[in-house]
Amino acid sequence: MLRIEYLYALIAALLACTALFNLRERRFAMAAFWVILAAPFALGDTILAAARDGLAWPSQAAGIGVIALGLLAAGGRLGSEPDTAEAAAERRAAARRLGNRLFWPALSIPVLTLALFFGGGHLGWNGRPLLDPKALTLSALALASLIALGAALRVTRAPPLQALGEGRRLVDALGWAILLPMVLATLGGVFAATGVGEAVAELIGMVIPTGNRIACLLAFAFGMVFFTVIMGNAFAAFPVMMAGIGLPLLIRQHGADPALLGAVGMLTGYCGTLLTPMAANFNIVPAVLLELPDQHAVIRAQIGTALPLLAFNIALMAWLVFR
Repeated sequence: MLRIEYLYALIAALLACTALFNLRERRFAMAAFWVILAAPFALGDTILAAARDGLAWPSQAAGIGVIALGLLAAGGRLGSEPDTAEAAAERRAAARRLGNRLFWPALSIPVLTLALFFGGGHLGWNGRPLLDPKALTLSALALASLIALGAALRVTRAPPLQALGEGRRLVDALGWAILLPMVLATLGGVFAATGVGEAVAELIGMVIPTGNRIACLLAFAFGMVFFTVIMGNAFAAFPVMMAGIGLPLLIRQHGADPALLGAVGMLTGYCGTLLTPMAANFNIVPAVLLELPDQHAVIRAQIGTALPLLAFNIALMAWLVFR
């Protein structure tokens, strides 16, 4: 069975190789950043097992590592070296030669992931499932990525070691932004567990007339956008705003439809995603990969979509959720 731990081991190996390449080039801050990040992927099971046994220091060491990553990122010494003119010319020549075939491996990843997800339950070996049923989505994505890697090597006829070198170049180019999706994905759960939703409900009750359903709806919608802008992730903002405003005020007090409120409310949060650099995987990473001179060019291009979409979502919720 392809367990999810194998994927984490592959990620740890890639990060460790990236750290080694940077160390050889005497880029010590980059090397330290990637080796610290590799450690939890390589030792995650050990850290969790120690925590279950009451041994605290491995988890504490991982926490210190996260703080160290933040300090290294704040130091401003992370980032890839600029390409040489020769390497850039070779890449452009290869892109012209391959044409649209260059996109086939990348485009195959979502297709293969869906196929493996829906068909994963029927795949097995010696009576055991091929993919880890506890993490079927991630296992399917990992296997699809490996298949796409093989397809990319076939299409480009590049040696396998070049994939490692290009992976290192991409990881270095992303730099600290590679951390944000992982960190922000946990933030909503942390906020919900620490009672932020209840604090938001108390503050909202002091500011707006809670007996007015439109006022509560506006607070919910703008709160989704505001928290998403801060946290960079609508999934992180959703439990906070639903616990603070959605459930107690809109659903229980004013009888809003929970399914419609949740669906359109989440889409409203994505309006904030379009407006914030904290959503690095959406707004900063594309600017880095496309080598745009303006780091916030993607956000500026999306403002004209985000604001009308926000107004439309608010009007849609006001029309539908109270019917």
